[in-house]
Amino acid sequence: MHDLAARLHGLPPSLGPVRLIAVDGHAGSGKSTFAGRLAHALGGAPVLHLDDIASHEQLFAWTGRLLTQVIEPLSRGESAHYTPYDWRARTFGAPRPLPAAPVVLIEGVGAGRRALRPHLARLLWMELPREDSWARGRQRDGAEQREFWEGWVAAERAHFAADPSRPHADLLVLQQQEGYEVLPGPATAPGAEPGVTLRDGPSRMW
Repeated sequence: MHDLAARLHGLPPSLGPVRLIAVDGHAGSGKSTFAGRLAHALGGAPVLHLDDIASHEQLFAWTGRLLTQVIEPLSRGESAHYTPYDWRARTFGAPRPLPAAPVVLIEGVGAGRRALRPHLARLLWMELPREDSWARGRQRDGAEQREFWEGWVAAERAHFAADPSRPHADLLVLQQQEGYEVLPGPATAPGAEPGVTLRDGPSRMW
């Protein structure tokens, strides 16, 4: 993980002074856990969770809020301030800062969407089939979220059908019993050395 972090930190900035790294994948695929571990390896890099940007009324129609509250300030080298959504109270909270750090992680379903890709230094995709991911998510959230999950699955299917992220991923992240395996993604040019893999093999475990 520290090797991956070092290589991401060594990338040229993609958004003002920031190297914006997206972690996308199906709901329940392990994005938050992986992003948290990567942020730690990066020395405490800020993480923006898209659960704080989305809402019940806008499960995926949040691009405008993200661009205005986060992308535009970071592009100017300024700290962003976004209003996190409270999923129980169904209201937006007080502004929360997001500094223009050397590396900023954005994780959540749709982090690699078309409107954000021009601002990304790298797009990482959690490589877990959607049915397996959704089963994990349902188990995690319990029976009280059963109705929400029914609506979510339909919304996620529609989003990725219209705006898929995986074909544009630079790296695929596979969770193993211990650590992660990181492989070249579909966007990696054939024959090119992937940014976070070793020369002595096609993959690397972190």
